[in-house]
Amino acid sequence: MGASREARRAISRVPRGESPHASTLTAAESPPQCIGRFAPSPTGSLHLGSLVAALGSYADARSRGGQWLVRMEDLDRAREVRGSAAAILRTLELFALNWDGAIEYQSARTAHYAHALETLRALGATFECSCSRRERDRESGYPGTCRGGPTRNGPTAVRFRVDDTVVLLEDRLQGKCEFRLRECGDVIIRRRDGAFAYQLAVVVDDALQNVTDVVRGADLLDSTPWQIALQQALKLPTPRYSHLPLIVEPSGEKLAKSRRSVALDPLAAGAHLYEALTLLRQDPPAELESESPGLIVQWACANWRPDRLRGVREIRAAAYRTTV
Repeated sequence: MGASREARRAISRVPRGESPHASTLTAAESPPQCIGRFAPSPTGSLHLGSLVAALGSYADARSRGGQWLVRMEDLDRAREVRGSAAAILRTLELFALNWDGAIEYQSARTAHYAHALETLRALGATFECSCSRRERDRESGYPGTCRGGPTRNGPTAVRFRVDDTVVLLEDRLQGKCEFRLRECGDVIIRRRDGAFAYQLAVVVDDALQNVTDVVRGADLLDSTPWQIALQQALKLPTPRYSHLPLIVEPSGEKLAKSRRSVALDPLAAGAHLYEALTLLRQDPPAELESESPGLIVQWACANWRPDRLRGVREIRAAAYRTTV
């Protein structure tokens, strides 16, 4: 789980002009035993599925006396909805999900990602890719078309070159998971338009913020082998992973534009939190539903039982009463 002091120092060096609010690591820091995080994208309001992920990660960190950080994954500026970041933070406050420290914004941390990219280039672990979206989005994964160099002129993306190795993950909830990297394909870490991709940014951010425990939805489980491989290449720590079951519609589809996926209503915060706890199989007492958000969240942290979610990849919302 640990990483060398030199590796952390290298990835945290900030070139001149970087935001003064970006996190850096120093040898004197002594982080808590558990640091969790919630990292929403400001592309809309929080809904029931995102509340389940936020509450799960919050309760997991607080139940162990740890910190809980919030990071805005706002690298994809084209998809960002104006005012969404502020609305998300306001919703978290109204739902008594209070974070530690300053909010980090990925858009202010690009110098860190550039440094990590140059490190990977120096290791020979990247290549330029000129493939179109249609050529990239294959069911069997990226076939390695540009591994020997771009096949056409024009702008290129940067891919992380993966080996034909197996990544083993002992997920706290999903158990032992095995991924063959070559089947996953060479993942994009900088897009053709020059924007840094999620897979690289999240690895750098988790290391810079000393995140020890990543608790998130099971829809991101397939991204984990790439992130572990990048952590290993950059000599960064690998946090403990816990993938919560994905909340789906009664049909098994992703949450659609129903009352489960619309914006959370702060006036019904207690009912929303109660439903989220029920979906997380925490069996909250019926009388808890009428309590304040603060008391409900306090109960969640004091009674957090992640073992009830072991091996569960998805939960159909129809299995429980919809309270709002």
